[in-house]
Amino acid sequence: MNKIKDITINDLDRIIEEKVIELLGDPDSGLQLKEEFKTELERRLKKPSRKISHSEVLKKFA
Repeated sequence: MNKIKDITINDLDRIIEEKVIELLGDPDSGLQLKEEFKTELERRLKKPSRKISHSEVLKKFA
């Protein structure tokens, strides 16, 4: 049996999110994606992406 002291913040976030969805339901359930969104998503997925480190993002926007 796991103890509270042994879980991470990410584990706690996941547990809370699962419980909220369990209680309230998924607000996006049954929604359809707009064609414009699908097209843009497909376009972006075809381009190679570049990972940017946290420090690079801070330098750019700080």
